[in-house]
Amino acid sequence: MSTQSGETVEFSGRSYSLENDRRTVFIALTVISLVGTVLFFLIRKPDPEIVLGEEESCDDQDMEASESAQDNVTKAVDAFKKSLKLCVTKEMLLLSVTTAYTGLELTFFSGVYGTCIGAVNKFGTEEKSLIGLSGIFIGIGEILGGSLFGLLSKNSRFGRNPVVLLGTLVHFVAFYLIFLNMPGDAPIAPVEGTNSSAYIRPSKEVAILCSFLLGLGDSCFNTQLLSILGFLYSEDSAPAFAVFKFVQSICAAVAFFYSNYLLLHWQLLVMVIFGFFGTISFFTVEWDAAAIVARGSDYRSI
Repeated sequence: MSTQSGETVEFSGRSYSLENDRRTVFIALTVISLVGTVLFFLIRKPDPEIVLGEEESCDDQDMEASESAQDNVTKAVDAFKKSLKLCVTKEMLLLSVTTAYTGLELTFFSGVYGTCIGAVNKFGTEEKSLIGLSGIFIGIGEILGGSLFGLLSKNSRFGRNPVVLLGTLVHFVAFYLIFLNMPGDAPIAPVEGTNSSAYIRPSKEVAILCSFLLGLGDSCFNTQLLSILGFLYSEDSAPAFAVFKFVQSICAAVAFFYSNYLLLHWQLLVMVIFGFFGTISFFTVEWDAAAIVARGSDYRSI
């Protein structure tokens, strides 16, 4: 049927270029991230004076309607300028390291890990069905983590650092188990799969456990990143979240690109490095936020 990954696949007498497909998806992800950033710029901040609109005359309402298009363009340009300024601030640069890690691991658990599970022939005839089961347990981890650390974190007296640290440890445990359980060539295996051996006998239970841990750790990072962005940039939330989504989307697209060429252990090493420095960066910003609390801000209400 086919040749190696990254080359041409022959099916029913016709040839298909896997490399072209990868480039197409990579370009599409990049374009989508740019479009999403522009859409964030168009988010309008609520104006409290609009509440008095019912008491205004019809002429004033017509004038506001005619100027709304110009206002939207102006606000979009202003938001774009603010986002550029935010990009070079100390806090945003540090948080961008953490955001970059979430983009890399987003691609890993949403696509690469499922591919690895489906490529391991030693899982038997059920390796394809494990892909769907893996996605279910990733979702369970996301829901559980989002419920615990998103809703209950309002009553936390220790800030956001313990949750991020927990997410880091959970992910590192998952990466170590994946390293032991999955063969190194699983991400770039041909269509027929791989018969390579890992450091332990491939276990379905360990594979599904890692799926749950990946989802749980991801929820730890995302809930706390959204929380601290809302706290630090409450007045410029649209530009701040635009930068957040832009960095995350770009890194997810980059991870998708290199995932077809790097062996599994190298991909895990990249995420471990970014995860470590991303955690340290988040800690630094959180300590600065704690200093703001000491000056009287309502920190835990965010």
